[in-house]
Amino acid sequence: MASQTAMLLLPLFSLSLFAMASAGNLNRDLQITWGDGRAKILNGGELLTLSLDKASGSGFQSTHEYLFGKIDMQIKLVPGNSAGTVTAYYLSSQGPTHDEIDFEFLGNLSGDPYTLHTNVFTQGKGNREMQFKLWFDPTLDFHGYSVLWTSQHIVFMVDGTPIREFKNLESRGIPFPRSQAMRIYSSLWNADDWATRGGLIKTDWSHAPFTASYRNFNADACVSVAGKSSCTAGKLAGGGVLWMYYRMDLESQKRMEWVQRNQMIYNYCADLKRFPQGLPPECPLA
Repeated sequence: MASQTAMLLLPLFSLSLFAMASAGNLNRDLQITWGDGRAKILNGGELLTLSLDKASGSGFQSTHEYLFGKIDMQIKLVPGNSAGTVTAYYLSSQGPTHDEIDFEFLGNLSGDPYTLHTNVFTQGKGNREMQFKLWFDPTLDFHGYSVLWTSQHIVFMVDGTPIREFKNLESRGIPFPRSQAMRIYSSLWNADDWATRGGLIKTDWSHAPFTASYRNFNADACVSVAGKSSCTAGKLAGGGVLWMYYRMDLESQKRMEWVQRNQMIYNYCADLKRFPQGLPPECPLA
């Protein structure tokens, strides 16, 4: 999957941009929302598992809603033949003009790389997909998947490595998610009509139940309750929310460019066939 040059660069990706904060208790921070017993919180709140069988998938959501923050979760994806399955991990508000920030992991035949699908919705409109092949096997161990969301940009990270940035370009008429609080959601479900090679490969239920595992959830974020944020103006002005001021330095930019050059397999901003009347307005400016 990776070239020899890529393999030489891999140690770089083990360096995290942020120290992982102490993990929260999943019993307190997350709520199982569906699955009829297929989702479980184990080990006193240290581990959560989602399972999928032919009858149903399962899912959870965060206890709180957030308006800006850095959200971390370690996930170990479905091993073996996971073709047709999707493990979704995302932030979303509610309603027809919702905002959303998506990680989706598209299953594979055993031995094939997973596809990491990312998207950003603003005011109910998405169509901003970027897809990547991961540079490691995400089923062998837990890996960190993070979203940094501030009023200036959204940064998707894998094991601390930035893979995508969506900037606030409201000054040029492009909507940006900054007014709707979002809750964290995750689900494991069957999508064999499209998930693996466009639906050509179907789910093999002889491998069920399919299971994904979660741990070390951390939300260093502004909790929103009844429209009021836990991040006060004084706290922001005093520098108490360090992630709010994060900007990618030259090294981070280089790491993101490496991922996009070597691991990206789809970029909506390069899909002229899909947008014959012109690329979305943020593309030439991103």
